[in-house]
Amino acid sequence: MPQMGELGFKTGHALPLIELDNADIYNDGNLILSGVNLKVKRGEFVYLIGKVGSGKSSIIRTLTAELPLVAGEGRVGDFDLRTIRKKQVPYLRRNLGVVFQDFQLLMDQTIMDNLMFVLRSTEWDDAQKMRERCTEVLKVVGMESKAHKMPHQLSGGEQQRVAIARAILNSPSVILADEPTGNLDAETANGIMDALFRIHQQYSPAVLMVTHNRSLIERYPARIMMCASGACTELTKDSAEQDKLQEVTDDIPDDFENINETENEGEPQENS
Repeated sequence: MPQMGELGFKTGHALPLIELDNADIYNDGNLILSGVNLKVKRGEFVYLIGKVGSGKSSIIRTLTAELPLVAGEGRVGDFDLRTIRKKQVPYLRRNLGVVFQDFQLLMDQTIMDNLMFVLRSTEWDDAQKMRERCTEVLKVVGMESKAHKMPHQLSGGEQQRVAIARAILNSPSVILADEPTGNLDAETANGIMDALFRIHQQYSPAVLMVTHNRSLIERYPARIMMCASGACTELTKDSAEQDKLQEVTDDIPDDFENINETENEGEPQENS
């Protein structure tokens, strides 16, 4: 398997792969976060936490150039988010591995065909090499035996593993994970985190992960950025800062799956 970033950004190892400098984050013309300062270097893992609607997903969408950056400075790898042109966006995203909460698999295609579709879309043209690559990434997440299955034949955790495999197909320098464990029970969520941290430790991409699960943060410690009250700041380890962590995250119990189904009824989805 190629080294993460081998085919990706040319950014030097000493420079951040993700950088926002005094950036204002807008969504649909509304200011969501102001003066955001965020740097994630190659090999760093950073959590992005906050309550629903606090702007976590808006930061992810800004980094993928889905939302324009209109104030402040921002860069992902070689791409300036202030000046990036529409025709450059696909090349930016080709160097990003994005993992979504809802998997976003093609439900009428097998797992292998889901992955092959991504490679065809990113200009791979050797069918044998494409299949070899798909098999390689499925092995990384322990799903090589499910390549012939349809998505509906897999559990939620298995579908998320496939989504992670899809995200690393093109050896990205940056992985953006937006609530990748949000729909999963605690045991399955731990398995997903094991897979993400194994990829992170072995291939050293820059990882930015949105979550509200305090148990995962405590079990898999890393840097923490918190979105609250229109700002995004880094949390330290002192007691006052840890109190803030408890205010904006949930302590997900082992029987989370059943509780989640009950408590999320009627709960608005984050759209900021």
